[in-house]
Amino acid sequence: VKTPTERKILKRIRGLSEAGAPLVVAGCMPKAQRELVAETAPHASMIGPNDLLEVVDVVEAALCGGRVEAIGEKPIDKTCLPRVRANPVVHIAPISSGCLGCCSYCIVRRARGALHSYPAESILEDAGMAIMEGCREIWVTSEDAAAYRWGDVRLPQLLGELSGLDGRFYIRVGMMNPDRAEPILDELIEAYGSEKVFKFLHLPVQSGNDEVLCRMRRGYTVDGFMDILSRFRESFPRLSLSTDVICGFPGETEEQFMDSMRLVESVEPDVLNISRFWPRPGTEAEGMAGQLHGRETKTRSRALSALWRRMSLEGSLDWVGWRGEILVDEAGKGDSVVGRNYAYKPVVLHEPRVGLGEFVEIEVTGAGGGYMSGKAIS
Repeated sequence: VKTPTERKILKRIRGLSEAGAPLVVAGCMPKAQRELVAETAPHASMIGPNDLLEVVDVVEAALCGGRVEAIGEKPIDKTCLPRVRANPVVHIAPISSGCLGCCSYCIVRRARGALHSYPAESILEDAGMAIMEGCREIWVTSEDAAAYRWGDVRLPQLLGELSGLDGRFYIRVGMMNPDRAEPILDELIEAYGSEKVFKFLHLPVQSGNDEVLCRMRRGYTVDGFMDILSRFRESFPRLSLSTDVICGFPGETEEQFMDSMRLVESVEPDVLNISRFWPRPGTEAEGMAGQLHGRETKTRSRALSALWRRMSLEGSLDWVGWRGEILVDEAGKGDSVVGRNYAYKPVVLHEPRVGLGEFVEIEVTGAGGGYMSGKAIS
């Protein structure tokens, strides 16, 4: 998606190729930039994001010194596949691939294609098996979760059915674009009312200026974004907000960037994903006038990062003294563990006897930028 990542991966591919190792390049890059991968590693096999079922044949061919390309166009359903989980408590549950958007800067559509939603019954079966295997968090993931549709089932109905599964667990809803969330807003807020749904909203804004949003082809306005956020916060006052901002989009003036700064200061996100604009090959934005120098995009990114670091600490301090339950879902440093409360806020505990997947009553005793510390209470 981003140029720095592309450079890092190309360096890794080049090094492995020069070492003479059997090499398979998998994922979005072979699909969206096949020629670039082939030029970097002429003997590498490739497998695209829609070709998981070909992985055994591709790997076996590479190990035998052959070269195979499995880069298909037809999407497949990725539910109920065998998993090796890095975190035994968390189940990543894809609900669709591709999207309905046409953002002028995004290369993902070339790799993932148009929206392809997975059958609701398969998603439920997949999540049910994960819960039986000990998972306590179901991460609903997609390029745009709000775009999900399987027959008459939209995202709110899917969340309702997931919430109805037996067991004690939380659901974390992935990124939703504002233009797709707005038509289902009432039902979405109702679905979030389940005690099994984290009060965590990932709603990317990308810019605080409507002219920039129009050039980005995002399909909504700043007011539209704010209306969705306001409605959510009316129902869930301590909602955790994650949003995204791109710094230095072509033609963005200093004042337009300041609109983004003011928006971030106004909405006080708990998580802020900051990206410098990078022209991606084959996108409309690559050829737009007003391309900014890298030094300027870096300066703006640093200014926004500094603002958010200050705000992040202030937001965490608001939770000091809170008492309630957290789900321990991550090993921390040393003997510490990390848990999440109902708003998906991370709390660090120094409790060596507490294991992953346990629910613990705690009190928040301290705070840092983006996290809190606490102690278990009886």
